[in-house]
Amino acid sequence: MSDISFKGKRGIDILHDPAMNKSTAFTEEEREKFGLVGLVPDVIESENLQLRRVMQQLEHKSTDLERYIYLISLLDHNETLFYRTIMSDPVRFLPIVYDPTIAEACLKFGQIFRRPRGMYLSITQKGRVKEILRNWPVKDVRIICVTDGGRILGLGDLGANGIGIPIGKLQLYTAVGGVPPQGLLPLYLDAGTNNQTLLNDPLYLGLRQSRPSTEELYAFVDEFVNAVQDVFALCCIHFEDWTGNDAINLLARYRNQVCCYNDDMQGTAAIALAGIMSALKVTGHKLKDQRILFLGAGSAGIGIANLLVTAMVLEGLSLKQAQAQISMFDVNGLLEPSRKDIFDFQLPYAHPHEPTKDFVTAILSIKPNAIIGVSTVGKAFTQQVVEVMSDLNERPIIFALSNPTDHAECSAQEAYNWSKGKALYAAGVQFPPVQYDGQTFLPGQANNSYVFPAIGMAIYATQAKRVIDEMFTEAARAISDQVTPDQINQGLLFPLQSNILEIEINTAIRVAKVIFDHNLARVPQPPDLEAFIRSYVYKPEY
Repeated sequence: MSDISFKGKRGIDILHDPAMNKSTAFTEEEREKFGLVGLVPDVIESENLQLRRVMQQLEHKSTDLERYIYLISLLDHNETLFYRTIMSDPVRFLPIVYDPTIAEACLKFGQIFRRPRGMYLSITQKGRVKEILRNWPVKDVRIICVTDGGRILGLGDLGANGIGIPIGKLQLYTAVGGVPPQGLLPLYLDAGTNNQTLLNDPLYLGLRQSRPSTEELYAFVDEFVNAVQDVFALCCIHFEDWTGNDAINLLARYRNQVCCYNDDMQGTAAIALAGIMSALKVTGHKLKDQRILFLGAGSAGIGIANLLVTAMVLEGLSLKQAQAQISMFDVNGLLEPSRKDIFDFQLPYAHPHEPTKDFVTAILSIKPNAIIGVSTVGKAFTQQVVEVMSDLNERPIIFALSNPTDHAECSAQEAYNWSKGKALYAAGVQFPPVQYDGQTFLPGQANNSYVFPAIGMAIYATQAKRVIDEMFTEAARAISDQVTPDQINQGLLFPLQSNILEIEINTAIRVAKVIFDHNLARVPQPPDLEAFIRSYVYKPEY
């Protein structure tokens, strides 16, 4: 390791920098050269031996939350070994460093807090955002994942506890997408919280005031977005876990002005579209001919619907024809023109129909080929719902995408049992294999982690100026194309996570081609796009 890689640091300062620290893996030459003799044990260990110790220590942890805390501690002192651990077995570790364990970690964030990670911008610092962003030690930030904690997973307003989500999301950019970690910045925009339990908690880490007006919040976000353009010129802003209306409005506000996207809307939409594309390989039908009914009409539902419309238009439908294929049902019933509580962004999906507040009645009338649950209401897909869908369709598409687990609209076991094994099922969380009538079904997880790291890698490598919907439709196709016929026969609508880095790289290559084809790249198009993307892939090696 050269002097340049240590950035002039020596001795204990190297050991205190997680990006530089190799702990017991420093060579004798490095120990002498950089003043490390006596500061680490005399033994010189390989990375494999260090990994073995990590695995052994993890075995002594009794819960996934304890394993999460241990792994974050590992990240705090040895970044390379942390990623070596996660990437050694993504099927095992992704549920620990992200969903579902991250939900419990966010609920208890104030209690398990060890040291700051990322940046914290308070609305009380309005007018100084550009100055504060310059405090970040890395000057070439490529992706900022930012939340205001307004709607964390299916848990609601968690305020400052929500910082755990950007931290976890960016870890996945690296662990499953290969994006180099040094260019990633998790950030919490602290505009307060309306969660009184948190405001009363002496260990709460955020601003102790209620949330401001929408106008005041958006003015603060405006300052942040504008400051990012000046301080981090090549940066893409990834909006994460904002409340539904804010998610939709902020994406519309900035998407044509700066490089940004909303993963809850566009990432969720892409993985849902990928699942539907895989399901249609079974049914033999075209996307443009599908009638789709949503349970839930918030930002996730609208995001999926909008991307489905984009994909249907690419298959030859007009915009109006595509929108007519999609219906929505929320807490107040079916969206239709007589309702007075419909937001502007929901209007394209409010079709003339007899009013109803009964979901089964809506299914019987609309006769959808697919139902997609984004309601955060656990067990909302009842036995009657699944049986009616099975009566209407030889192979009903049933996606229960809400998370965490107890918010899923139905479990995999329920979907397969109630449909007599006919359902083409996916969930937002991972359910175990299901035995039904002598067959083993492997339910797929419609996990955004198949999408956003690949999008991030493509943006990182091409230095994209903007993010467009075609990047997400192509990501969906790329993901679906990597599901084998044997996997689909077992019920899988998404590729296996055990090979997720290769899946992401292949997806990133195809997304990068879209970026170049639309003249959105800031770098020249290379002759070999695969070699170009692979040249940027992070490897957890000393």
